[in-house]
Amino acid sequence: MKLQQLRDRLLLQEDLNFLLTNRIPRILLTHVMGWYSRIRSPWLTRLSIRVWRLFTELDLDEARQQHFESLRDCFIRELKPGARPIDQTPEILASPCDAIVGAHGRLQDTLALQAKGMPYRLEELLGDPALAREHADFRYITLRLTSSMYHRFHAPHDMDVKRVTYISGDTWNVNPIALRRVQRLFCRNERAVIEARLTDSGDRITLVPVAAVLVASIRLHFADVLLHLRYRGANPIACSAHLSKGQEMGWFEHGSTIILLVPGHFELANHLDEGSTVRMGQPLMTRRTDTPLSQH
Repeated sequence: MKLQQLRDRLLLQEDLNFLLTNRIPRILLTHVMGWYSRIRSPWLTRLSIRVWRLFTELDLDEARQQHFESLRDCFIRELKPGARPIDQTPEILASPCDAIVGAHGRLQDTLALQAKGMPYRLEELLGDPALAREHADFRYITLRLTSSMYHRFHAPHDMDVKRVTYISGDTWNVNPIALRRVQRLFCRNERAVIEARLTDSGDRITLVPVAAVLVASIRLHFADVLLHLRYRGANPIACSAHLSKGQEMGWFEHGSTIILLVPGHFELANHLDEGSTVRMGQPLMTRRTDTPLSQH
């Protein structure tokens, strides 16, 4: 049996997958992974990458550098210039990251889905009932980054960041198997709530990067702090940062998820649906052209 077929069969064993990635000392292993990934040893890094490739489709052809001093350097690798063209159409929200599209739709008041039959309330995700009410009836889309994907994320449009709230939490795996089994998973995990306004329209846009098992930290360039499990939350961090469309916002140090919240007059790009793969910079959502540019 080919290695690819064997790996696929193992990944399809849901009970085993869930056991190995969740019924473990998640936070302890996340700290250990953070330590291990920073060991600066080229030969150990090469060995680790070979093992990593046994379990995932890791493609480094687009990486700006091909030799890494540590596993962390590979996780947070930059891409070659031009590897991710940014759609500059004003009505388009570009994908902030490489991802697999997960659950999406219009919020039912403040209720969203992490998977079919698994709802969660926005007030739990955002940690603020008043902020959740301001997003009532918005649209949401879930973007899952796998461990092998490009881990940096970027501004989906020209926008002004007003505030970041860091919320400490657990580190459950965020793969589809866990999302079907763990209630309110996104509301349990470590996350950051990034509040912003689009520069041209004033539309509110909120991004929620959610960490996961083995994610050692979330780095935001415009917040002068490295967000990690020892940085207890909820902690609001005042910001005043203008970001251009496609500008790098930060990175995860492993795979994870970004939940994007936008007003109801945005619609998912026609070519996308749950399970679709999207690359950073490609069209993700479209603002209806009959919507006036005003404060929302």
